[in-house]
Amino acid sequence: MFGLFRKKPDRYFSDSERERIVTAIRNAEQRTSGEVRIFIENRCEYVDPLRRAQEIFGNLKMYETAQRNAVLVYIAMKDRQLAVFGDEGIHQKVGSDFWNAEVKKMLSEFRQQHYAEGLATIIEDIGEALAFHFPYDNKGDKNELPDDIVFGK
Repeated sequence: MFGLFRKKPDRYFSDSERERIVTAIRNAEQRTSGEVRIFIENRCEYVDPLRRAQEIFGNLKMYETAQRNAVLVYIAMKDRQLAVFGDEGIHQKVGSDFWNAEVKKMLSEFRQQHYAEGLATIIEDIGEALAFHFPYDNKGDKNELPDDIVFGK
C-alpha cells in the first residue's frame, strides 16, 4: 500500500507535493483559530499509532494552543500506520467517529498512491471542522504553531 514510502523522509514527497500539503495547512488555518500539523517518520515505536501520535503531540507542545484545538496527523511510513489526534477542545466537538472517518478517507487515497492528495484532503476536512467549531477571530488570532511538515527518524 505504501510502496512509494521506502525512501528517506525528505524524499517522501516532491517539492510540489510538499508545497501542496503545506498550502492545505495554511488554507485550513486561515479560517480557524485551530492548528494542524503533519508528522511523518519511518517506524512507529508503539503497536498503537494513536499512542505514538499522542506522544508526538506532547513533544511538539501542541497542547499549548489557547483553545486546545490543535490536530496532529501522524504517519509511520515503513510500518504503514497512521493516526489523527485532536486536542481536547476539538475532540469534544467532533468525537472519535470523525477522526476514524478521516483516517479511512486517507487510507483510501493512499491505496491509490495519492499520498500528497490524501494528506491535503484530510487537512481540508479537518480545517472545515475547525472553522465550524473554532472560527477565525481577526482580533488577535495568530498562527500558534509552524505549518511545515515535521519529519522524524
